[in-house]
Amino acid sequence: MPDKSLVNFIAKARKRGYSDLQIRTPLMQNGWAVNKIEEAFDSLNPKFKSKNQICIFLDTEVLKKLEKRAKKNMFTIPEQIEDILRRSCIMGSGTSVSKEKIDDLLVECFSRSKRGRKNKALPKKYEE
Repeated sequence: MPDKSLVNFIAKARKRGYSDLQIRTPLMQNGWAVNKIEEAFDSLNPKFKSKNQICIFLDTEVLKKLEKRAKKNMFTIPEQIEDILRRSCIMGSGTSVSKEKIDDLLVECFSRSKRGRKNKALPKKYEE
């Protein structure tokens, strides 16, 4: 059974706009046990959402590289992470490129990268 005062504190902090990380950090610094904190958060979170969410902590350098890559691809950071994970799952499952989703093939067609493309010269009859 979660501590009711802790649950109320978390609910009020969320209403004020604080993220879960911003709430957890001071609670741990003030001596609250991690399992009590997690129990209180679990009681407030809908059960169906936790399966679709992942919380990761990134090194500053990794985050900078990720931001740069996301900006280049015109993604938000969560979209970039989702794209990386999706591509990793596609490539890691032993499927070939031809089995990728159609949007991946379109991206490859219009990409500026020269992966696998051969720059063929025009036949002599078309040269001027």
